[in-house]
Amino acid sequence: MSALGRVKRVGYGAMQLAGPGVFGPPADPDGAVAVLRRAVELGVDHIDTSDYYGPYVVNELIARALRPYPEDLVIVTKVGARRDDTGNWLPALSADELRSAVHDNLNRLGVDRLDVVNLRVMDDSPLEESFTALAALREEGLIAELGISNVTLDQLATAREIAPVACVQNHYNITERGDDPVVDETNRLGIAYVPFFPLGGFQPIQAEALHTVAARHGATDRQVALAWLLARSPNILLIPGTKTPAHLEQNVAVGDLALTPADLAELDAIAG
Repeated sequence: MSALGRVKRVGYGAMQLAGPGVFGPPADPDGAVAVLRRAVELGVDHIDTSDYYGPYVVNELIARALRPYPEDLVIVTKVGARRDDTGNWLPALSADELRSAVHDNLNRLGVDRLDVVNLRVMDDSPLEESFTALAALREEGLIAELGISNVTLDQLATAREIAPVACVQNHYNITERGDDPVVDETNRLGIAYVPFFPLGGFQPIQAEALHTVAARHGATDRQVALAWLLARSPNILLIPGTKTPAHLEQNVAVGDLALTPADLAELDAIAG
């Protein structure tokens, strides 16, 4: 079984721990460390990160906060991009760039092997060469499992011809449902689906149905949006991010929020 098949369904996305625009250090590094430690205290066993968050900042914070890591903690990182001096996101998909990125993640996280590495596909870049390079690093023992991010069904099929795929990380939430076919196909294949921007990203989701259902359960709109994702498909794993312990606790509590069929009918009617 994949490591992601054993984790709790609500994890933690560490991207927001970097500075504004996911660039530079946070204003409160000690606060970021406290959030990471609180996540583990709450039972979170799946953390999503990347060495290009910051860059370098988030992985260094994770190592500072959590090493030596709990045995059950699965850390998922991603490669395929880099940042320039002003914070722009640029592709880094050559074999040499990917090898360097894997070693950077290993060194900053302070581990001998990465649990899961996602290949972040930039724009329409072909993934054969890049995923083959990562598959070779997996064969070397530097990576336990591979995933892909920002991909189509055709790209998923191509990747699976090269090496096993443990997870797909794509843009998906209650109002952005264009990836429905990928959710369904990954569920059929037994592959974890991890939506990024599960709460809308830089434009938080707003919908009257969220308010209505949230009031019914004494919950927040965010909690309902996350609970809808858990109900959408059993292979969905959540990695909502936050900088505050209060929001972290609300996110983790979503695992206990049971939406009724009537709730789901109202929420399913939300149009993207």
